[in-house]
Amino acid sequence: MGTRSAAKAHRQSLERRLRNRSAKSATKTAIKKANDAILSGDLDAARDAVHEAVVSLDKAAQKGVLHHRNSARHKSRLQVKLNAAVAV
Repeated sequence: MGTRSAAKAHRQSLERRLRNRSAKSATKTAIKKANDAILSGDLDAARDAVHEAVVSLDKAAQKGVLHHRNSARHKSRLQVKLNAAVAV
C-alpha cells in the first residue's frame, strides 16, 4: 500500500463497508418481513412489521447507508401495499 494515510483511509473504508452492509441487510430483512406480513393477511402483524421497516429505513437514510429518496420510495410502496390490504 502507499502512504500511511492511504492505509488508514483504506482501513476506515473497510470498517464503514461492514457497518453499511449490516445496516442495509437489516433494512432489507425488515422490508421482506413487512411484505410477507401484508401478504399473509394478518393486518395487526402487518402494521407492526411495516412500522419496524419504516423505522429501519429512516435509520439507514439518517446514517447515509441509503439515499433519503430511496428510503422514501420504499416506505411509500410499503404503505400503499398495506393500505390496499386494509381496504380489502
